[in-house]
Amino acid sequence: MSEFKNKKSLVIYFSRADENYAVGYIDKGNTEYIAEYVRDIVGADLFKVEPLVPYSKEYNKCIEEAKERVGNAPIKNKINDISKYEVIYIMTPVYWGSYAPEVETAIKNLDFTGKVIRVVTTHEGSGLANVVDDVRKICVGANILNDSIAIKGTDCKNARNIIEKWI
Repeated sequence: MSEFKNKKSLVIYFSRADENYAVGYIDKGNTEYIAEYVRDIVGADLFKVEPLVPYSKEYNKCIEEAKERVGNAPIKNKINDISKYEVIYIMTPVYWGSYAPEVETAIKNLDFTGKVIRVVTTHEGSGLANVVDDVRKICVGANILNDSIAIKGTDCKNARNIIEKWI
């Protein structure tokens, strides 16, 4: 593998099951597959960002709810200290051109000074959208690598080889 295999790593991710665009109803969110691949490949710890109030199971209603939560998206549990990690992976589906609003809640008050950040999005046509730029605004002092990747939701279940090459 690469230089990242032996670094103490944390994956901060948001993933949603239920109805997903172009995928239909799923039992496990697309981004969760990617988070688990990174965990398995580099031995990362996982932190799943979960909304305090669950989203609707219906896709169209969910994305409207996400739009309403921008700037105010409470989460069940918070990370208070990331000091023991060298590499932070931030993973999210693309909602309205950026990360899921709960991701901002999870990362906005953390000290990213000196951390390496790698970003992954899952999407069905949005690519990275504005996610990397928005992460840069919050993760002050971090080294946000220019190797971010976007994986189509329909490909996530079978994307382990993509993640292995990326790592």
